[in-house]
Amino acid sequence: MFRINILTKFLLRRFFSGVGLVMLVVCGIILAVTFVERLPSNPTAMAALYESWVRLLEYVPLFLPLAVFMGTLFTAYNLTKSSESIIVSSAGLSPYQSSRPFLIGAFLIGVFATTVINPYSVRISSDNITHDHLQLVDNQIWLREESENGYITMHARNMHKAGNILIFETATVYTQTPSFRLTNRINADTITLSDAGLYANNATIWHADGTTTFGTWQTPTLLTTQTVLDRYLQPDQISFWQLPDFIHRMESIGAPVRGHRVQLWTLLFLPLTMISMATLGIAFSQTKQRRNYSFGIKFSLGIITCFAVYFLINMFNALGSTGTLPPVLSIIAPPLIIIAASGIFITSFDTI
Repeated sequence: MFRINILTKFLLRRFFSGVGLVMLVVCGIILAVTFVERLPSNPTAMAALYESWVRLLEYVPLFLPLAVFMGTLFTAYNLTKSSESIIVSSAGLSPYQSSRPFLIGAFLIGVFATTVINPYSVRISSDNITHDHLQLVDNQIWLREESENGYITMHARNMHKAGNILIFETATVYTQTPSFRLTNRINADTITLSDAGLYANNATIWHADGTTTFGTWQTPTLLTTQTVLDRYLQPDQISFWQLPDFIHRMESIGAPVRGHRVQLWTLLFLPLTMISMATLGIAFSQTKQRRNYSFGIKFSLGIITCFAVYFLINMFNALGSTGTLPPVLSIIAPPLIIIAASGIFITSFDTI
């Protein structure tokens, strides 16, 4: 048992080294390309680098499964080329036991990505909210507030966050009495929402008596920055730890939460997805050759298979988001299919 523990630690180190190398290469390429793209639109290189880092963290969920697959295949290739796989087999580990550390490592990567990387990414990107992060209808922003003083309805074409203030661009505000009588219409290039309420500078104000005034406009409101963001943020802009409570609150006011449920189950079963990609990598690493190992061919076939798997996962996610399939089934079905297919191939492979 002690020898197996030593081998398990050895295989885990090799697995994390393989996945880490792949992640380092992919992240480096993405960071460099994003940095070059963002450099002209930022005042300093450090600002462009920080924005590139934020974008990189948003891309991590997209290429992490691919990195686990490539890392598994790369680790198995190195073990085969160095004949270390023979030593592992001679130590008494069956093919299933020798692949167990890979599955454990993939599970740990999935847990770390869900519980640490996702909340960190959401936290730092929440300070840089742009139009791309919002879930809009017809690319428009509509807000409505009801109070004892009447109604406030605001329409804007864009919204972004600056610290604790929301800035609405090309905005129009309508104020009404409790009996729905229109009292004012306010047009402004920008309207800000803060703890002090709604504020506009250089606004055009049309009054109910037909007069028009120009200048600043301000009114208190019950709206807050967080309530507005909760209404319009996309599911992937909400932390894994905050999603359950967010879904409960949105359901209590009748807001649609199907996409948020899919995101919650996606993050919850991300370790299972990582295990399925590691299993797929193990299946592709099966070989009878100790020398002249055709890594390039297997790697190319594996990349093509990964694109097919990516299409399968996205198809099931779309079915879950539209309500065709239950959210849990749409998330758990693809990794189970991958694990079953890979397991059948590994079992049927006539190993030496």
